[in-house]
Parts: sequence; structure tokens; C-alpha cells
Amino acid sequence: MATTPSTAVARPGDEQRALLRTARDVADDLAADAIAREQAGRPPTDERSRLREAGLLAALTPPSSGRGTDWRTGCTVIREIAAADSSVGDVLARHYVHTWSGRFYASHHLAATLEEASVREQWLWTGAVRAPVPGEDGRDGPDLTLRPRNTGYVLNGRRSVATAVAVADQIVLDAVCAVTGDVLVVRVSPRTRGVTVEAAHDRLGQRVAGAGEVVLDRVTVAPGQVLGRRPDDEESTAPFTALAEPALRLALCHVALGIVEGALTEARDLSRGGRAHRLPGEDPDLLLTYGELASAAHTATAVVERATEAMTQALDAGRHLDAEEPAGVAALVATAETVTSRAALHVTTRVLELADAPGLDRFWRNARVLTAHRPAVDRLRSIGEHYLNGSHRAVAAAFH
Repeated sequence: MATTPSTAVARPGDEQRALLRTARDVADDLAADAIAREQAGRPPTDERSRLREAGLLAALTPPSSGRGTDWRTGCTVIREIAAADSSVGDVLARHYVHTWSGRFYASHHLAATLEEASVREQWLWTGAVRAPVPGEDGRDGPDLTLRPRNTGYVLNGRRSVATAVAVADQIVLDAVCAVTGDVLVVRVSPRTRGVTVEAAHDRLGQRVAGAGEVVLDRVTVAPGQVLGRRPDDEESTAPFTALAEPALRLALCHVALGIVEGALTEARDLSRGGRAHRLPGEDPDLLLTYGELASAAHTATAVVERATEAMTQALDAGRHLDAEEPAGVAALVATAETVTSRAALHVTTRVLELADAPGLDRFWRNARVLTAHRPAVDRLRSIGEHYLNGSHRAVAAAFH
């Protein structure tokens, strides 16, 4: 039967463009009260509602027939939101990556079931899955343990979670089985009996991200909540599973880029409006400074986009991913993280010299918190070892 214009199938790219328009609308809404919300520093309950009402939680799930979003578009959405409010960008970045957990760790059937439920229920995901570390001996014992029972497990321990710990619908964690020693990846709801949350207060930055600790006291984990096994080392990790940690790091690179773009845009608007330390127009020093900062932003963007393209191709390959490919992707992501961290700290520091306005310091504080726990020197050494020796082990260790 002929297709009429009113029922024509959308052209490739139409859905992506609609999603990006929605992201820009949400970003404009978040930007309007970003300073007030950042100063209040409350858990992202309202922000979760904004994302959910706009359909972004359902949209940012792995792509499949009739649902989900491809990696490239998903990262663009994250960056758009982060430019307006990097805390919310952080929440959305971790949500998107953790919705991929089924594909990284579980069977195809379980992954599809979880993704369908996530879209239907508009779940917000977060998590804290630790990458395996070469030479880790676990002398201090695991922070999370699972004890088998007749059906499923009992989970105990506590773990820091970087975002949405009090408002998420699903938290993805790894824990050690007390009997077998296997590291299993599981999902739990914060509203499950035995789960309590301790929110982090008075953070330097990323105040609206909802960081804190999740405490698990004899929490029942049903078999369907166990996603799969996390191998103890890189050598025994399936190629597609090896993308899990670099994917998270890369999504956070887009958050850092959002911070850079947001800081530059706000400083530029202040300069144009005459609220800066120096008058706009023909001031050669001011033009030089903005030229330097814009160049730093463009450089970081180029490096991140190259890593994003490599990750997109690797994720598209799925279970057919070549065994050697994750090493190259991880090296590109480590490079992107190094460059964006430097750019974010540099740009957000320099804009404070250009303008004096309430709230402008939040970009620097957010950049500091986002980049503080990943020393650049370790990543640079691992990148160098991969370049010289083709070692994947060192690059993976740098992400921990």
C-alpha cells in the first residue's frame, strides 16, 4: 500500500534532531536557575523530574529497534545538558552508561528485558562498578560481599556512588561472592529493604549530582538482578565487556567539555555586556585571552570526538568486536580524558580573571571535583606504554 505524507516513516536523523532539540530546551530550562540550585545543593529530585518529563531518561538507553539512542548522539545530549548544569550532565552521563550494563555483562535476553523495562518505566540508573586492577590482592577485603542463599544472594557492605544515589531507580554495583570469590555485577533499587543512603553534604563542586554512599545490610538479590561476572583481569575479559569502564570515562569527558563550553559562554556574555574586568571590543589582551581559551576548547573537542567515533564503532560491533580493538579505544579515551581535564581546569580558572559575577566560580569548582580523582601522570604513563608496547593492561589500570 502506498505511503501517504501523513504516515511517512521518519527520515534517518529526524529522531536524533528531535532529541537534540529537546536537549537544548531542557538545557535552557536548567540554565535559568542553575546558580540557585547549585547554591542549595539538594539531591537532584527536581532535576530527575525534568529529565524524565522531557523523555531524556527513556531516550538515553542503548539503541535498538524503535527505542534508544546511538552513542554519538547520546554523548551530544550529555554535553548539551552539562554546559547548562554539569551536575545534571554528570547524572545523565552515568545514567546512559549504566543502561548499557546489561549489554556489557549480561545475556542478550536479559539485556533486552532490562532496556525495555527502563524505557517503559523511565528508570534513572546510576552505579559504581570498579575496574579490575592488575596486581590487586584484596588484602583489605572487599567492600561489598554476596552470600549465596537458596535463590539468589544476600548483599552486604557500603560503596560510594558519584551521582543520584538517593533518587535513582537502579544502582549497578560489583560485589565479591564470599563462597566462590567471583566478582558479580548486580543491580539493586535504593528502595529495597536493607538499603540506606547517606548523601554527601557541602561538596566543593558538582553539588546537585546527588553523590553519597549506599549502605547495604542483608539486602536480598534475586537471580534476575545478577547481570553477570566481572573478570578479575583484562586478559580474561571479553572484548565488549572491556568497553564498560572506558565508556564511562568518555561520557564524563563530554561532561567536562560541557563545563568548558558553559564557562566560556557565560564569560563571553558578561564581557559583551560590560560586566567584565576588561571592556570588550578592541582590547588586544582580552582578544588574545579569548583566542587562547577558545583554542583550548576546540583542541579538547577534537580529541574527544575522535575517541567518541572510535567508541561508537566499537559499540556498534557488539559481540563481534575484535579482541585487540578495546586497547586502542581505551588509549584514545585516556588521551581524551587527559586533554579535557587540563582544558577544563585551565579555562575555568582563566574565566575568573575575565569577569566577576555571582556563580561564575561554580565552573571551576565543578571541574575540580570532576577531575580530582584521576591523576594525569598515571594516564600519561599508561598511554605511553600502550604506544610503545601495545599494552592494554596499563591503560585499563589508569582508569581505576
